[in-house]
Amino acid sequence: MSKSIYVGNLPWSATEEQVRELFQAYGEVQSVKLISDRETGRARGFGFVEMEDEAANAAIEALENYSFGGRTLRVNEAKPRAPRAPRY
Repeated sequence: MSKSIYVGNLPWSATEEQVRELFQAYGEVQSVKLISDRETGRARGFGFVEMEDEAANAAIEALENYSFGGRTLRVNEAKPRAPRAPRY
């Protein structure tokens, strides 16, 4: 089983490659997705990393409050997205 990890408080300059390298120390990274603003295309400062369960748990444990690019990362298991009200 794989697990989705929420990574918050990323520096806006962080790239998917840098985040992948950071998490690869704990196991195989299946995917990295950094979220950008739909309007401006600028990074929003958070993203998601997909890893196998054991590797994900090790990464969450090691990287929560880790200093990356001058920012203190928030790292935890991603919760399913709550349904959003439709836009009209």
